[in-house]
Amino acid sequence: MARTALFQHPDFVHHETGPDHPECLERYRAIIDALENSSLQSELQWHLAEPATLEQLEANHDRDYIRHVEEACLAGTGQFDKGETRVSHESFQVARLAAGAAVGAVDAVLAGACDNAFCALRPPGHHAERAKAMGFCLFNNVAIAARHARKAHGLDRVFILDWDIHHGNGTQHSFYDDGQVFFCSLHQYPFYPGTGNADEQGIGAGKGTTLNLPLPPRTKGDTYQNLLAGPVADAVAGFRPDLLLVSAGFDAHRDDPMAHMDLTEEDFGAMTRTARALADEHCGGRLVSVLEGGYEHKALAASVKAHLRSLLAVE
Repeated sequence: MARTALFQHPDFVHHETGPDHPECLERYRAIIDALENSSLQSELQWHLAEPATLEQLEANHDRDYIRHVEEACLAGTGQFDKGETRVSHESFQVARLAAGAAVGAVDAVLAGACDNAFCALRPPGHHAERAKAMGFCLFNNVAIAARHARKAHGLDRVFILDWDIHHGNGTQHSFYDDGQVFFCSLHQYPFYPGTGNADEQGIGAGKGTTLNLPLPPRTKGDTYQNLLAGPVADAVAGFRPDLLLVSAGFDAHRDDPMAHMDLTEEDFGAMTRTARALADEHCGGRLVSVLEGGYEHKALAASVKAHLRSLLAVE
């Protein structure tokens, strides 16, 4: 069995998005309740997330934007992205905790305190641009983690694999001209946010370090597995990363109301086994997974459990 860390914090429920919003505190509660009532309770290393520093946020976001988010949250009724991305009084501190969870997980894995890690966090991050909140995201947790891995730990190359059903526009744009961070996405297309065409491959020094694998609605798990074992595995092997980060969205589940894919929790378990095998082969097993989407609570909890069992290498 692997040593798998879980980064979480009870304050993640204090990011309040209002009634009927899909990115709600019940998502987090469903995950934690499911883990606490399973054998995973004792099999995981539980860690409390700590907030990201302003310096860590500024590595990926403009200072004025960070200040704007803080002010909107303190006002208690802030909204971004035409009201789609909502915040409450505590949301700025909770978003710092979310980014800090990803940073802390990177620290733990690179220190050898655990083999791999999963961050059960909210709000999610992969849509957040350098100076724009969108798609329920305030700060780009996985991008902040990648920059921290390079700056604080001196890693040369980081590979980000994003299998959320929505393309991670913010993450792609964070590293589109950066040849040291590879961004690879499997997502429904055309779909929100409208980016992620296969011809988007990076620019300048980053040319060739973006790989988009757009998929039609109702794609099944065997297609995902073939892509992970084929072009994704080839990209990882060619890039030779020091760390694998996963933007783990579970909204491609067949029961998810936000999407139109046909995956099951067993598919997410199989995809995680492949990702873990790639990390084992190419970067000493160093893998950090960060929660993104997933909006049907029962399906989300079941998918996270399958994901964690595969990280632990238990069935």
